[in-house]
Amino acid sequence: MSVRRERRRDPETGAMREFWMVDIDYQHPDGRRQRIRKVSPVQTRRGAEKYEREVRQALGDDRFGREEVPRFEAFKKEFMETYVAANNKPSERISKTSMLKFHLVPAFGRMRLDEIGTRDIERFKAEKLAAGLKPKSVNNMLTCLGKMLRYAAEIEIIERIPRVKFVRVPPQRYDFLEDDEWERLVDAAKADREALASVLLGGEAGLCVGEIRALQWGDLDLVAGRVTVQRTDYRGYLGSPKGGRMRTIPLTKRLVAALKAMRHLKGPSVFSDASGVLWSRGEADTRLRRARVAAGLRKFGWHRLRHTFCSHLAMRGAPPRAIQELAGHASITTTMRYMHLSPTATREAIRLLETERQFDGNSAIATEKAR
Repeated sequence: MSVRRERRRDPETGAMREFWMVDIDYQHPDGRRQRIRKVSPVQTRRGAEKYEREVRQALGDDRFGREEVPRFEAFKKEFMETYVAANNKPSERISKTSMLKFHLVPAFGRMRLDEIGTRDIERFKAEKLAAGLKPKSVNNMLTCLGKMLRYAAEIEIIERIPRVKFVRVPPQRYDFLEDDEWERLVDAAKADREALASVLLGGEAGLCVGEIRALQWGDLDLVAGRVTVQRTDYRGYLGSPKGGRMRTIPLTKRLVAALKAMRHLKGPSVFSDASGVLWSRGEADTRLRRARVAAGLRKFGWHRLRHTFCSHLAMRGAPPRAIQELAGHASITTTMRYMHLSPTATREAIRLLETERQFDGNSAIATEKAR
């Protein structure tokens, strides 16, 4: 019998244990005989029978004895140390590390890469959604899983890549500050010169908080009135800015004035403590929170200022390509999400229609009386 259960003594503990084994006596087409005795990786009768079929298939294809397809957990290390280390920004590396540790490895870790199929992926997707994770978060995990499997195929570890279907995510509508809210925030930030400059960099230059914190005086040309965004800081790691490439942004007059007012000699970083060490993320959040509370505005974070920058440009008729260039969007699709009107602008448009119709009505009444 090719599949059977055997009792063996554990060399470390001395205790007797039972194992499901495969014991195959195989004859090759050239008459050569080969006996294979191995412990099944899945310790059930069904698992051992499946393993026996796989071994016989590998012997028939003359693949047995070659390097076996690694399990997902083992391949994770190679994936992170080669592809991710060479191609991903620090923020992406940290994100993939977290997704693999807490979600993907627990789900697929014991499976060989060539065992992962569409059914397994759909089951994983359904479990995560049932656990209350947002569709966008689940799609991020599926993106990581898909890239890992495609990389395995590129380096010829597996031959087939299962289809990865993403969760449908409803169109995202970005929230932003209306003109009056924005001006209230700017007025409130004037009590702190550094807070004012940082807020203006977010709302009138479109920098994200990591780019603001990593900004150096050498990146600024206050005479010409422009800033060159070359890097971002993510949890202490310096990487490329939004879109993965450097961009140059003209500065508004009051942003230039704010930066000149806070010029210091503490070090190369624009936003730093007394010893020249750049702001931590906590320090940046504290400065924004103080200004927001003083302005009496709802709770929001730094990225709301970036949304405000893009939305205000769109509302004032800036071309999508110009907004994409200024914001550093990698795709025009992201930019197009801002090409909408604010609720205030919509109300004004309706008032224009109402005024026009009222004028026409009065004219009609006047004409009728004249007759």
